[in-house]
Amino acid sequence: MKRWLWIIGMMALVVAGAFWAMKPQPVEVTAAVVGRAPLRVTVEEEGKTRLRDRFVVSSPLAGYVRRMKWKEGDMVRAGDVAAVLEPLRAQVLDVRTREQGEARLKAAEAALQVAQARLSTMEQQARAAQAEAGYWAQQLKREEPLTKSGDIPQERLAKTRSEATRTEAARRAAESAVETARAEIEQARAEVASARTALLEPSVGQQRGAGGELVTVRWPVSGRVLKLVKESEGVVGPGEALIELGNTRALEVEVEVLSVDAVKMAPGTAVELVRWGGEKPLEGRVRVVEPSGFTKISALGVEEQRVRVIADITSPEQEWQRLGHGYRVEAVFILWRGEQVLQVPASALFRTGEQWNVYVIDGGVAKKRAVTLGHRNGLAAEVVSGVKEGERVIPHPDESVVEGKAVVVKE
Repeated sequence: MKRWLWIIGMMALVVAGAFWAMKPQPVEVTAAVVGRAPLRVTVEEEGKTRLRDRFVVSSPLAGYVRRMKWKEGDMVRAGDVAAVLEPLRAQVLDVRTREQGEARLKAAEAALQVAQARLSTMEQQARAAQAEAGYWAQQLKREEPLTKSGDIPQERLAKTRSEATRTEAARRAAESAVETARAEIEQARAEVASARTALLEPSVGQQRGAGGELVTVRWPVSGRVLKLVKESEGVVGPGEALIELGNTRALEVEVEVLSVDAVKMAPGTAVELVRWGGEKPLEGRVRVVEPSGFTKISALGVEEQRVRVIADITSPEQEWQRLGHGYRVEAVFILWRGEQVLQVPASALFRTGEQWNVYVIDGGVAKKRAVTLGHRNGLAAEVVSGVKEGERVIPHPDESVVEGKAVVVKE
């Protein structure tokens, strides 16, 4: 009897162990409570500051600029002298250039002689034309009263009047020719003087631009010197940049965002500038979303269509006065925000076809629940329907969590 009791006991233990082994064990999971909290939908991109108005002071003509006394960061006032230009300095002549200059001088002297001879001829012709015009003018005065008395026929008076008009026109033409010849002489003399000057060996005075007229370039606006394009003295051409100037208190932020994000933005969209080096974020507003985009290669080698977005800094100036042109910032564009939004963690969501779902812990069992979502960001999602405040959902559910599966929450 004892033997059978021992066998029956052992068999009961085996059956109980098998039953316990075959019984489904609860899965350990973490839980998140569905609750209400502030929610923001944002786009975060790297940007940089830039001056709203930037000016480039350039040379108005070709010349020799003196060394700048300004340093980058100096404050300047509108109307003050920015740079001084001297006339171009003489060049040292080589044999070829000297021969060309001597030939040019000879040609200029010959042209001067021709112009002087032409002037002499024009003056003689002008004196003859003046004398002839005076004669016919006096003749017209004598014949007019005689024609009225009938002593001279009308045909003779008409011929005399015609001659007087012709000779007067010839006189004016001759005087104009004389003025033209005089101008040609002055031009020829200038050519001779220029050719002679070019043949002179550069003297110390010429090298220093002595005796030449100085040209001063003045600041167009008040601001701060950003960059000295031409710090040392030297030759500059017309329109060549000398100094870059700007107002560092008028900063804006330039951010390149993806085109799919740019369509969600508009002038007035709120911006937070973070990780710029200050103690707290700065506030801003979008001013311009540029209408045209461009292609940019990302760090991973992917082509992206991006759009430039310009934002103004609205925080008080004393909070960002340490910022300068070209400084790096992180721009967080706030596309939507809510204060008391019913939400679940984004990690608790999974899809079945087109339907979003979550696993809700109900009585120690995982229950699949379909939900309707509203606004979402990378961390949380707004729940319109499907779960209630206070319920617990399972973040990061794996394949071991299924409908009706017993679960236990990790402490």
